Amino acid sequence: MPDRIASVQRDTKETNIRLTLNVDGGGSCSVDSGIPFFDHMLNGFARHGLFDLDAKIRGDVEVDSHHTIEDTGIVLGETIKKAVADKNGIQRFGHVILPMDDALILCAIDLSGRPFLQFDLEFTTDRIGDFDTEMVREFFYAVSYSAGMNLHLKQLSGTNNHHIAECAFKAFAKALDMATTVDERISGVLSTKGTL
Repeated sequence: MPDRIASVQRDTKETNIRLTLNVDGGGSCSVDSGIPFFDHMLNGFARHGLFDLDAKIRGDVEVDSHHTIEDTGIVLGETIKKAVADKNGIQRFGHVILPMDDALILCAIDLSGRPFLQFDLEFTTDRIGDFDTEMVREFFYAVSYSAGMNLHLKQLSGTNNHHIAECAFKAFAKALDMATTVDERISGVLSTKGTL
């Protein structure tokens, strides 16, 4: 099987992002976005999904965190799409119910090529450190649409905002790891249509 490694670069007047993702990695991560909590989330994503992630992220954080986080989501989604390429042999679907202390998050993914986000997380604070909690939804929206994935995130329990956000990123990582896993029983793509 060829290496499933992809790199994407995005340069705008607001952000400069260069991201490399190995979906068959071991969980290593090098990232510095200028938003420490976001770095923490991306590190959790890489480690728990066993992805190797190298991200050089520069954005106008002096304005706020929006452009940096949203554009990183766009680039990550494009990189996932590029890394799995024709999707031959992958399981396509991934799901997990992941606990983190008080938080319990369900994440389900279909790498169908059809973008959709169902987001049912509730935050009771506006910020976690320098991270705007409303950006959790914006990040996953950007990932789902640029990757062409169906993504559901549902909060089953949780009161601590840090735990809810971190649990969502880890759940996404585990579900994506499952969806991108190659199953040798699958010939071509896992679809009755013959294509995704």
